[in-house]
Amino acid sequence: MNDTHRKYSTEKLNRLAWLLDNSIRIPGTDIRFGLDGLIGLIPGLGDAIGAIISTHILTQAAQLGAPKSLLIRMGFNIGLDTLLGIIPVIGDLADFAFKANYRNVQLLNAYLGKPGKTALHSQLFIGAIAFLVLGTVLLIGFFGFLLMRWLWLSVQGG
Repeated sequence: MNDTHRKYSTEKLNRLAWLLDNSIRIPGTDIRFGLDGLIGLIPGLGDAIGAIISTHILTQAAQLGAPKSLLIRMGFNIGLDTLLGIIPVIGDLADFAFKANYRNVQLLNAYLGKPGKTALHSQLFIGAIAFLVLGTVLLIGFFGFLLMRWLWLSVQGG
């Protein structure tokens, strides 16, 4: 992909992220939100529609040559935004605050500016998430073992 096309694509993605996450300002404040927050207010479908729109940025990042680690990190942002959005009231507030599209475009811009550094940070992020998930699974397993042991001893003792 040539530099002119890449620049045009990133400008479009920057505008899309702005439209989805920052295009509307609450008068008299510096608080901004976008269409994603408004779409998220639609019961039942809003967050799914927002996630579908957000994946456009992800697919464009893939076409621009972003590494898998960066794409996974961007997908994590979309997933977290969608999962938070499912929670009534709290999810609606999170839609206005988290700004996954803006984060993802910033990640892509950082990658295009400094590929090595951004790819490394994304790999470290994925490693940290994997470590947390593994730790949580092990912790749940340990407490499950303790519970089963306690139950077994309770049944044996009386």
